[in-house]
Amino acid sequence: MFKKGSKIYSIITGACPKCHEESMYEDPNPYNVSKLFSMHERCSNCNTKYKIEPSFFYGAMYVSYAVGIAFGVAAFVISYLFIGSSLKTAFIAIVGALIVFYPVIVRLSRNIWINIFMSYDKKLAKKN
Repeated sequence: MFKKGSKIYSIITGACPKCHEESMYEDPNPYNVSKLFSMHERCSNCNTKYKIEPSFFYGAMYVSYAVGIAFGVAAFVISYLFIGSSLKTAFIAIVGALIVFYPVIVRLSRNIWINIFMSYDKKLAKKN
């Protein structure tokens, strides 16, 4: 399920959606905030252009909303239902989780968005 060739692999790792051979990002660490949005122009293995059109990743904002809701719900469930905190503390946990995981949410959203439009092509992957 998380192996090369699946969309989940590309989404989780930030790998090229066509060949899964390299990271789309100049720095794969999302917590290097100065390079959070810095992407390679093209894949060095299969030459796939990541920015299909100008402002392509604006659509990722819609995905970001859904991913942020998922992180918020997870924070609420963990703090309120599992730990048994008050609603006020659960709200603070949601806000804290969204702030702490903001770089991850941004990258996941971009990865999901590009994987909607591109699929893995086994012929483009390096032969090992």
